[in-house]
Amino acid sequence: MSEKECGHEDEERKSLLRHILFAVLAVIVLVLLAILLVWLILRPTKPQFVLQDVTVLAFNLSSPNLLTSTLQITLAARNPNSRIGIYYDRVDAYASYRGQHITLPTLLPATYQGHKEVTVWSPFLNGVDAPLSPYLSSALNQDEIAGTVLVNVRVNGRIRWKVGTVVTATYRLDVNCPAYMDFGGRRDGVTASVKYQMYVGCHVDVGTS
Repeated sequence: MSEKECGHEDEERKSLLRHILFAVLAVIVLVLLAILLVWLILRPTKPQFVLQDVTVLAFNLSSPNLLTSTLQITLAARNPNSRIGIYYDRVDAYASYRGQHITLPTLLPATYQGHKEVTVWSPFLNGVDAPLSPYLSSALNQDEIAGTVLVNVRVNGRIRWKVGTVVTATYRLDVNCPAYMDFGGRRDGVTASVKYQMYVGCHVDVGTS
């Protein structure tokens, strides 16, 4: 075989490899466009959260500025999408007062939520001797005297959407549920279990991680 014939075969082989590479790239681009098109058509709606009730087992401010609290909450999450499922990979719930954590995060069970399904969690939120700034301690005393204390139940976590057999990347979940609790002017906090029926809609934010 001549050198010219060998060079011709090498060119044909390179041309074939280029065509195969272009074909593979074209298939990948078409698949990605199809996924994007399905995503844009379905337009996933973020989950809806409702704080159904809060049971206060303890809520006591001690000297100098330490708050001990134990709450049991009932939290319902609904997937409003008819064609998209939601994976809750890691979700934590905690309570805060005026932007400050007053309980430790409680890990909620990971779950998959099908179309239009509702998931209910009933975790305990506990905080022992959580330090408050003098300003927050004073504000809490004033709220208790006034009779109403606003505690925010917060949920942070990671979720993924499922469209058919396709599962998306991870998205950040941030939920804020206001819980108004009537203390009736008591300054000694809660020493016996008190249950507050809420059924309060929560603000939900879903964004990129």
